[in-house]
Amino acid sequence: METAAYNPIIASVTKLSQLEAVRHSRVERVNLMAGDIVNLNQILKELHRAGKRVYIHVDMIGGLGRDRTSITFLKREFAFEGIITTRANVISAAKQEGLRAIQRIFAIDTTAMDTAIKMIHQSCPDEVELMPGLMPRIARELKQSLEQPLIVGGLIRYQEEIEACLNNGASYVSIGDESFWC
Repeated sequence: METAAYNPIIASVTKLSQLEAVRHSRVERVNLMAGDIVNLNQILKELHRAGKRVYIHVDMIGGLGRDRTSITFLKREFAFEGIITTRANVISAAKQEGLRAIQRIFAIDTTAMDTAIKMIHQSCPDEVELMPGLMPRIARELKQSLEQPLIVGGLIRYQEEIEACLNNGASYVSIGDESFWC
């Protein structure tokens, strides 16, 4: 995939208390969903010193707007690898700024999935994250509609579930359970 030592696990950091564990983990990628505009720079520096590639979930970091100006500010003020969002306009803004972008979608029903696929084809994110991840058939069908790598996450608790995700089209599994980061 991205490196010779490909690791399909992405650490989803939802609490600042997880930073120590993720710094010492073997994961390469971190989806950062904790912190705020005040402590973001320090968090990013610590994670980069630990060799992690960090994607900022802009919908969940405190103090950030959800518009083009916020993306421009992030790009100018912070060092990170890309953004995650549920918003197509934010994906477009990130792409215009030269940032990698992950479109997060939620599989609620057939209509939501059809709408998500249309949105993905319009906004052209670099990767797509499907939530929740415990739907192998949905992941497999979604992957057939995408050119982008597929990340699945949410509600995954067991190794067998991770394997099912990877066997059904996912390139990566994002997980907040620290025991899977090693």
